[in-house]
Amino acid sequence: MAALNAVTIADVAQHAGVSRAAVSKVIRNAYGVSDAMRTKVQAAIEELGYRPSVTARAMRGRSYTIGIEVPTTVNAFLDDVIEGATAALAGTPYKIVIAPAGPDYSFGPEAIQVLADRQVDGILAVSPAVDPEWLEDLGSHIPLVLLGRHDQSVNYDTIVDDDALGTRLVLEHLHGLGHRDIAHLTIEPAAEKHMRHAPHAIRATTYREWMAEAGLEQHIRVLHISPTEGAAHERTLQLLDDPKRPTAIYAGHDELAMGVLSAATERGLTPEDLSVVGYDDTRIAAHPLISLTSVHQAGERIGSLAMGLILERLDGRTEPTHEVIIPELRARRSTTAAAVV
Repeated sequence: MAALNAVTIADVAQHAGVSRAAVSKVIRNAYGVSDAMRTKVQAAIEELGYRPSVTARAMRGRSYTIGIEVPTTVNAFLDDVIEGATAALAGTPYKIVIAPAGPDYSFGPEAIQVLADRQVDGILAVSPAVDPEWLEDLGSHIPLVLLGRHDQSVNYDTIVDDDALGTRLVLEHLHGLGHRDIAHLTIEPAAEKHMRHAPHAIRATTYREWMAEAGLEQHIRVLHISPTEGAAHERTLQLLDDPKRPTAIYAGHDELAMGVLSAATERGLTPEDLSVVGYDDTRIAAHPLISLTSVHQAGERIGSLAMGLILERLDGRTEPTHEVIIPELRARRSTTAAAVV
């Protein structure tokens, strides 16, 4: 066996008959490494007694870039998050790199890995469909903040909205206006990898619980769609054709709510006919021509907070931080009293 301090990653690659890049991916537990490749490289590591240097990242110096992985580049709430992150880094040498993962989150791991491979100094990720174990390993190598993950993580930080409270605020508001037949339009569970603690899953579960508590079990309707405004528009048109159409729709986020509003307008309906509530309180929600009632969860503040957590990690903090944003309901003209039947 070679002397411990003399063994390099090149030696491991040669011994395993693979590239140095392949060895590096196995060491970092990178996404997409096959079991056969992992076994081969790990065997070579053990035989040679190679130990990756924990100071290797520090030795190469900082890149002064922070990566942000997002599911899409057309989400208004994420625009607010990015703006807050950018403002927080003003006056520092750090710049932001954006990596989209796709609207259904399907390329979340790959997008995060691309950022890590580009040796960014920290990552903010919006990816509910990535396994916690993989995130824990990545977080042991690079400062990592996950947005919207209700994880009790050790090696990465989380920032979440109190999704259960936000949903209760919505339903209490609608109930107070006299609505009983309230439908919930949300994204498909597969988009969050069927994780029970993902934001939309929590909102849907809380909706069911609240409706049952209020004695409204017969009105429970959870409608799953693709996470796009167009899908919300089409599904709402179908719902409006139902003889028992609801008097109010709670949409899982503002983009879906915009689809609901456009469908209602297409059918000539007003808030007196159909009240609509969104989630995120994006800037367009407050536009006087939109006036969407929505749950405010402070996107800019979240972005700023995330950058602060990453900088703290870069300065040496090792204990995990789990921040919870307390939401507020911003009532506007899209909701009004239910019509008296």
